[in-house]
Amino acid sequence: MIRIDIISVIPDLIRSPLEHSIVQRARDKGLVQIELHDLREFGFGNQRQVDDYVYGGGAGMVMRCEPVFDCIEALKKERDYDEVIYMCPDGELLKQKRANQLSLKQNIIILCGHYKGIDQRIRDELITLEISIGDYVLSGGELAAAVLSDTICRLIPGVISDEESALTDSFQDDLLAPPVYTRPADFRGLEVPPVLLSGNFAEIEKWRFEKALEITKKMRPDLLDESDL
Repeated sequence: MIRIDIISVIPDLIRSPLEHSIVQRARDKGLVQIELHDLREFGFGNQRQVDDYVYGGGAGMVMRCEPVFDCIEALKKERDYDEVIYMCPDGELLKQKRANQLSLKQNIIILCGHYKGIDQRIRDELITLEISIGDYVLSGGELAAAVLSDTICRLIPGVISDEESALTDSFQDDLLAPPVYTRPADFRGLEVPPVLLSGNFAEIEKWRFEKALEITKKMRPDLLDESDL
């Protein structure tokens, strides 16, 4: 079983995406444990403050060291963690290979940024991996943490009933997925490619590879080696 601890200033913002579909199925089966932690429980004063002004001036607020250190150190007293991940726009771009690697871990902490970001000393001393889900800025790291959790959970053996499905997703082999079809075979004159109805699995796999390569060349040539172009 893998355990994911998510630290957030607004844990309710991430709760819903983790309580439905495949992620909830993984939790129900006891294959993944996801715990949400409200950083404000470690905040200061009656307002449970977790942020402060930027040293040197400038707009925005920064998450303070003390609440984050206290929260993560409290978690580390209970178990060892393989990764402490910070979701941020300047982190490593999330790709399928990284999700595959993380799905093999046992204990992961995900820290959701907020406001202008977190004090650099947190990044220097506590964070082992920084991940971004794209070249844009969100209001906080909660939605990004939900995305990362989903990519991890669906790869855990037993979560998806047809485990081969996850292995044929886009990006697993550095290719986008080929087109897929279902019934009816003929819809308003739009027919399913005959090869998919042939029962010739070797030809079907060949067709799927060729289509995947064709789509990847068109939509995401950056995923291919020069020899594939």
